[in-house]
Amino acid sequence: MTDSSALDPEDRKIVTLARSARARNGVPEGAAVRDETGRTYVAGTVDLPSLRLSALRTAVAMAVASGAKSLEAAAVVSEAGEVPSEDRAAVRDLGGAATPVLLAGPDGTVHLTTPAG
Repeated sequence: MTDSSALDPEDRKIVTLARSARARNGVPEGAAVRDETGRTYVAGTVDLPSLRLSALRTAVAMAVASGAKSLEAAAVVSEAGEVPSEDRAAVRDLGGAATPVLLAGPDGTVHLTTPAG
């Protein structure tokens, strides 16, 4: 478990943004990623009959669509105990294997930080 108060302020920001997206949209997950310029992209789970994306894959897609060249960090707020490998792969594709992925519970407490790789 990671002490959320010890997080870098920029990492704390993406956790807060991910938590807000989850709550605002009433979805199972919220996610946020930070690109190489410090811009953030925030998303919730997409669950349509013809399109299903996790919050993290949606946030990565938003970053790519906006011209991001790399990622510095990613955060997911969920009740899940781990970040699925498919989600980490999306982060790795844009940010590289060492890009940190933070997993926080609905209360914003970070339970796990893992590299995308």
